[in-house]
Amino acid sequence: MDGASYQRFPKIKIREMKDDYVKFELRETDASMANALRRVILVEVPTIAIDLVEIEANSSVLSDEFIAHRLGLIPLTSERAMNMRFSRDCDACDGDGQCEFCSVEFHLRAKCMTDQTLDVTSKDLISSDHTVVPVDFSGSTGFDSSEQRGITIVKLRQGQELRLRAIARKGIGKDHAKWSPAATVTFMYEPEIHINEDLMESLTLDKKISFVESSPTKVFDIDTRTHQVTVVDAEAYTYDEEVLKKAESMGKPGLVEIYPKEDSFIFTVESTGVFKASQLVLNAIDILKQKLDAVRLSQDTAEVDDQFGELEAHMRGG
Repeated sequence: MDGASYQRFPKIKIREMKDDYVKFELRETDASMANALRRVILVEVPTIAIDLVEIEANSSVLSDEFIAHRLGLIPLTSERAMNMRFSRDCDACDGDGQCEFCSVEFHLRAKCMTDQTLDVTSKDLISSDHTVVPVDFSGSTGFDSSEQRGITIVKLRQGQELRLRAIARKGIGKDHAKWSPAATVTFMYEPEIHINEDLMESLTLDKKISFVESSPTKVFDIDTRTHQVTVVDAEAYTYDEEVLKKAESMGKPGLVEIYPKEDSFIFTVESTGVFKASQLVLNAIDILKQKLDAVRLSQDTAEVDDQFGELEAHMRGG
C-alpha cells in the first residue's frame, strides 16, 4: 500500500540484571532485528585481547606457541575499547599496533625458586594501563579470594622460568573468538499458551496428571483441591510439542494451543567479564545504530534514533 509505514518502536523490559548476566524482554520488533542485535553482541562489539607475544625466556614444559595461545584467551577488562583505535587504522604508529592509542603492553616475569610448584596465572601479568587488566573472577566464584589467583597460564617447577612481553590490541569476535565479549547470547519467542477449559474438564484426574507430566519442563500444574490445570510458567516451554502430542494421543486435539508471539522476544546475555552485561548490550545497540546509519539516507537517521532511543534509555536507567 502506498504511503504505508512499517516503522517500529522497540521496547524493553529488564527481567534480571547482574554484572555478568542480563535477561530482558524485547517487544514490538521482528526476528530480523532481534537476530541482528544478537549477532552484533557476539561478534561486532570490540574488546581488547593479547595479540602479540614475545617470549624472552621459557624453560617450562609448555611450548612458546601454547603459552601465547593461552594468553590470547585471557579476558581483559575492555571499557576503554570503544575509544581505542584499531591497530590497522592507527596513524600514530603507522599501523604497527604498538602505541598508546591502539595497544596496551603487558609484562610477565616468573621463576620458581623452591621445590613447591609455582602457578603462573593471569594475575602475574603486569599492565601498562591500569584500566586494562585480566578479569578478576574471585568475587563471583564463591571461593575465598586467597584461593583464587586468576587463570592458570603454566606451572613451573624449581629452576624453571618464564619471561615475556605481550601486546594487547582492539578487535572483534568476527576476526577471532578471543575478542568475543559474550559467553552466550540467546533469544526465544515468548510463548503464548491457551488451555481449552471445556476439553480439559472432560478429562479424568489421572489423564490431567498425565497431561501435566508429559511436559519435560514445569509449564503446567494441577491444583490438588480443584483439579484445575493451569499454566504456571509459559516461558519454560521449549517448543518441544510434547504436550500437543499427548493431547492428540488422548483423542483431545485442541486441548491446548501454543504459538509464539511474533513481536516479543526474551533475551539472555552472559558476558565473559570484559564488560558488564548491561554495558555490552548498550555498546551493541550503538554499533547496530551505526550500521543502520551507514545504509540509510541522512534524513532517515532520526528514525533510527527514535526506534532505539527508548530501548537505550531503559537499559541505562535499569
